Amino acid sequence: MTTLTADLPLERRSTGPWLIAAAVVIPTFMEVLDTTIANVALRYIAGGLSAPFSDSEWVITSYLAANAIVLPISGWLATRIGRRNYFLLSIAVFTLASALCGMATHLEMLIAARVLQGLAGGGLQPSSQGVLLDTFPREKQGAAMTVFGIAALLAPVFGPTLGGYVTDNYGWRWIFYLNVPIGLFALWTCNMVVHDPEYLRAEREQLRKSAMPFDTVGLCLLSAAMVCWEIMLSKGQEWDWLGDPFWRIHALLGIFMICTGLLIRRELRYENPLINFRTLLDRNFRSCCIIIFCAFAVLYANTVSLPALLQTLFRYDATTSGLVLSPAGIGAIIMLLIVGVLLGRGVDARYLMAAGLLTLAVGNLWMAYLNLQVGPWNFVWPRVVLIAGLSMIFAPLNVAAFLYIPPRLRGAAVGLLALLRNEGGSVGTSMAQTIHERREQFHTLRLGEHLGVLNAQVQNALHQGSSVFYGQTGDPVAARQMTLEAIAGLRAQQSSSLAFFDVFWICGALAIVLVLLVLLMRRSVAEKGSHVAVE
Repeated sequence: MTTLTADLPLERRSTGPWLIAAAVVIPTFMEVLDTTIANVALRYIAGGLSAPFSDSEWVITSYLAANAIVLPISGWLATRIGRRNYFLLSIAVFTLASALCGMATHLEMLIAARVLQGLAGGGLQPSSQGVLLDTFPREKQGAAMTVFGIAALLAPVFGPTLGGYVTDNYGWRWIFYLNVPIGLFALWTCNMVVHDPEYLRAEREQLRKSAMPFDTVGLCLLSAAMVCWEIMLSKGQEWDWLGDPFWRIHALLGIFMICTGLLIRRELRYENPLINFRTLLDRNFRSCCIIIFCAFAVLYANTVSLPALLQTLFRYDATTSGLVLSPAGIGAIIMLLIVGVLLGRGVDARYLMAAGLLTLAVGNLWMAYLNLQVGPWNFVWPRVVLIAGLSMIFAPLNVAAFLYIPPRLRGAAVGLLALLRNEGGSVGTSMAQTIHERREQFHTLRLGEHLGVLNAQVQNALHQGSSVFYGQTGDPVAARQMTLEAIAGLRAQQSSSLAFFDVFWICGALAIVLVLLVLLMRRSVAEKGSHVAVE
């Protein structure tokens, strides 16, 4: 039943909301940055710790799996121990774990430290977002989500660039050591300005008196599901997905589906659920969850594919590739500020989201129609358009998602949305790798159909190439072989480029489809003094 109720009173502190916002987004940026900054350093990490490169991927997988376990239960933890206490504890443990990552002497130690870092980092995004939602009045929550968007959106944009620069110039350990001074500063500032609102303190006191048991079974089911999910996404392409002869993917998928089904059934019936799935009953929140999941899948698929395209086929070094990606961050900041102003003036969030999704599609489709004869600026502008589109989505989506969620369910909703945002990134990364490898095989076969010996152009190329290489080697057999290898190299180059462009095309098509979900949402204007709660 939908009822119209007044907002619960939130205790206002003397600290200005913008000072609080500046303090809480620092740990958020630090945590989101760590989801991507280590990706470019895996080869250096494997070499530095004398480990196989394939094993170094667990540095990423372990962090994401631990992060995924904590994100959906962060609201529960914040309610039980106090959001301020939980937020400060998460910052402290994340900072300590970052130092341990930098000091790792072997891969097992690094993976263990990354698990600890992921468990602590899982509480930073939801807590900071919850603080912002409670600090700013309803009519200014568009501005609050703009501040949050600057941290959550720009971190994955700048992560690979910063990681590559730091690794090349200072060594891979410094991508973790960087978190230590930032974390200590964030801990000090948040300790000074962050406080729990009255309704959270009252809820915490009420739960203490009720003494409800901890949902241990729910936590075990959640942990098993998330670990299987992350391993499956990380190793799926390497193990050939459902074609895996050792049935590892089948086992992981089966365990994930069983545990997820049991978890949903239990949490819907349990009196004190670890994850409150009832937030998905609100159609605005449900639509926003799907949109944020798919939008971040598109972002990460593009962010993984574009540097790989530039470094493998265009022969750009890491610094040049980073310079191609970086201008999009400036455009994102400008667009976030513009969108924040529009939300503050009462523009319906649905219109901004639809425009952002179409802009996101345009940026990807623009890239899909490029070729190997273009220069770096031909990639800069589509990337700027793409990230601008995502910037148009982020703040309006967060306003629309929580507009009809009552404050008592807000912590659970924030954690669930953050989980889906992060998992969208994991799916996008895996999706991009799988699509590229499969489509590269397809294009290799299709291009090979036109390279038969009876093709006049092939014969002409063989004749001209053999003449050139014969002049260099004086051996007609070697000259012909070198010509064939050159043609095969060109075919591989074209096949790989077409596969990369297919990734961009699919991302653009997905963004267009998401516009349909916006049509299912209710009016989403944050107005002063009213709140619709779903009971």
